[in-house]
Amino acid sequence: MNSPYDQKQLIEANFSVKLSAPFDSKEVPTFELVIDERLAVHGITAIFGPSGCGKTTLLRAIAGLQPIHSGVLKVKGVVWHDQVRSLPTHQRPIGFVFQEASLFEHLTVAGNLEFASKRALESFRPKQVQEITEFLEIDQLLSKKPARLSGGERQRVAIARALLVRPQLLLMDEPLAALDQTRKREILPFLKRLRSESDVPIIYVTHALDEVTHLADDLLIMEKGRVEARGSVDEVLTRLDVPRMLGEEAGAIVEGKVTKRDTQWHLLRVDFSGGHLWLRDSGEALGQSARIRILARDVSLSIADEQASSILNRLPATVIAMADDIDQAMLLVRLAVGNTVLLARISRRSASQLELNQNQPLWIQIKSVAILH
Repeated sequence: MNSPYDQKQLIEANFSVKLSAPFDSKEVPTFELVIDERLAVHGITAIFGPSGCGKTTLLRAIAGLQPIHSGVLKVKGVVWHDQVRSLPTHQRPIGFVFQEASLFEHLTVAGNLEFASKRALESFRPKQVQEITEFLEIDQLLSKKPARLSGGERQRVAIARALLVRPQLLLMDEPLAALDQTRKREILPFLKRLRSESDVPIIYVTHALDEVTHLADDLLIMEKGRVEARGSVDEVLTRLDVPRMLGEEAGAIVEGKVTKRDTQWHLLRVDFSGGHLWLRDSGEALGQSARIRILARDVSLSIADEQASSILNRLPATVIAMADDIDQAMLLVRLAVGNTVLLARISRRSASQLELNQNQPLWIQIKSVAILH
């Protein structure tokens, strides 16, 4: 696979892992995770897929916690595993954040962070440690023990501890899965900042598409030990073969900027390359970047601009391509809206009535309440 990135700035993973637990079939005594990927060392690469598809196994193999059956793992030009040798976990410059914070319960927050600092090849200066604790807003928790922390606070301490190891690679295995929605909303802003302000690449395992929407730069979708789709998050999610794997969650990500607030109707306007969208006001500041998700099921199509409609968001678009859906009654339509690509899932009957064809100009309609952000 050709890559636009310098070879020394890649995670080159070409290996297989054999495990004794089957996926679903009682007839198969083992399953094999097979990876042949080159991942860019920047931002967040999300690994997404159903339970049992091999996401965590992949992360554990990169960390050295899961034996690799055969193949090569190379990070920034340095071999971590091949047929000659395999670096033990403690020699791999990684930070690992698990579903559960896994803090040392007998130590204070400060003690947990000090333990991590001692593992670093090069110690942080006190001011740098302070910057990390302030960044994650745990500087007021240093004297507390883990039992006195909330779930969100525990995970922020776990992230700080992983960063204090000075990792070349940060691995996160469903770090929000054990948290309720309130705690998830508490953690997400810190992960967004980490993505934009840190130069440490992150591989982030999740089965939640809303986390992919908020955080991912690149995306790997896995099924039964294989990578089924891989690329930039916006490109992967708008491929016509991917919705079959995502079901009702299929949709597109739109990057834009908040440009206007309608205080009377509690709405925000987000401008993007294809125009603008009105959505519910969640308190974002004017000028702030916005990343929103539009589900294929929430996009309707019309030949003309239906002015007499309750739907605020109406945009001109062009049909790029169409494909069969798993549901025989439905059709998937890939659409260009300016330089942005969206998906629509409509009935075959509707497509026939509209006489849809490739390169056809039309209008899309999206309810403000349906836009996720």
